[in-house]
Amino acid sequence: MPHRRQQHPGPLWRLLSSAGFRFATLFAALFLAAGLGFAGVLWWGTAGTLERQTDSAIRADAQALAERWREAGTDAVIEAIGERLALDADGQALYLLLDPRGQRLAGNLVSLPPGAGEGPAESWHHLTLEHEDEAPGEARLYLLELPGGATLAVGREVSEKQRLRALLTEGLAWAAGAALLFAVLGAWLMRRALERRLTPAVATAALIAGGDLSPRVPLSAHDDEFDRLGASMNTMLDRIAHLMDGVRGVSDAIAHDLRTPIARARNGLEEALLSEDEDPAALRGAIERGIADLDNVTRVFQAVLRIAEVEAGARRAAFAPLDLALLLADAAELYGASAEARGQTLHTGWTAPLNLTGDRDLLLQVVANLLDNAVKFTPPGGNITLSAARDHDQLIIRVADEGPGLTLADRERVGERFFRADQARTTPGSGLGLSLVRAVVQLHGGVLWFENGDGPPDFPGLVVLFRLPAAAAPAV
Repeated sequence: MPHRRQQHPGPLWRLLSSAGFRFATLFAALFLAAGLGFAGVLWWGTAGTLERQTDSAIRADAQALAERWREAGTDAVIEAIGERLALDADGQALYLLLDPRGQRLAGNLVSLPPGAGEGPAESWHHLTLEHEDEAPGEARLYLLELPGGATLAVGREVSEKQRLRALLTEGLAWAAGAALLFAVLGAWLMRRALERRLTPAVATAALIAGGDLSPRVPLSAHDDEFDRLGASMNTMLDRIAHLMDGVRGVSDAIAHDLRTPIARARNGLEEALLSEDEDPAALRGAIERGIADLDNVTRVFQAVLRIAEVEAGARRAAFAPLDLALLLADAAELYGASAEARGQTLHTGWTAPLNLTGDRDLLLQVVANLLDNAVKFTPPGGNITLSAARDHDQLIIRVADEGPGLTLADRERVGERFFRADQARTTPGSGLGLSLVRAVVQLHGGVLWFENGDGPPDFPGLVVLFRLPAAAAPAV
């Protein structure tokens, strides 16, 4: 079967389909629309105004002569027309008075234009004037039928106004051409500017798609929308790189931390299988130790899966209003006995109610994990504190112990999956408890942070704090 070559879009198609071209075309269309609107207003305010003023003057003159006809008769109108023609030094005025039989009585027009006088009592007409030594001119004529059947025609020559209008039209046409040129030029410059600002982001995205997560979008000093987009992309890329490092770290940690219990369980079972000792108690002990090691492996996987479930937001559907004070009281009652058994003292303090919206089981596990760590690392005779307070629209929960604390470097890494500080290497655990705590706090829109206590250098203590959004107190 012959292979068909993939057809790539040509330069013209890429140009027409680009967002820069569409934005530039929109800019050009708006620019042209604004220019045409300005030209229309200018036309209406100049040429249109001249025409309206001319028509208004002609109509007013005709109405005045008609009123003179009704008051004083034909002779008075003939006299008034003569006076007006005598005062018209520019020769722009046109008059014609016809009797009911169509005979000319006064005026400087020889006759009416063809077809005039056959329509309504009032009508407008255009008239071409013939001059002896000049080119033909144009006139605007108003016909008015007088009482008794006489006809009065009043007009003005508008040749100068038409030349002015033609000049204005030509000027507007040139202006429209210039506006079109500037619109096209502006659209091209706008497209070039968009391409220039988007090119770094496109190039960075291409490198990222090729598998290199190190490039970042270069930012300018303008701090405009493109810089904010680039900064958001860089933040996203940093987050992706951090997650990828976390995935690699989790894989390495799982391989490292689970290899020992799995190998120990296998060796114990293999020794029991190959042993010639048929003591049932010894065989049972070997099997129980193998099951315990495998249970530890299962718990690790369950913790990893639960952290992934929380980080994906799958438990958000279980959110409901609750009083954190009741939850803290349950946790304190549970771990107070454990602390007392180790000779420790658990101090509590909060003011009820502490209303919020969240998953009660997950929040209880958060407090339980923190209290479990506090009991685990606090020496006998030490003190543990569990407290909470409302700060405006936030709830701040504090768990403090008198253990060895954490170095600054460890405080920056604590909460990573499978990370364990040097002080915790000899204690049971998988390094997933604080990872789950961080994930649950973030699921509830909160923040988790760590501080060292004020104890002696060997046992400064650790203070774990997290902030959660508070719910409005119910109306009384």
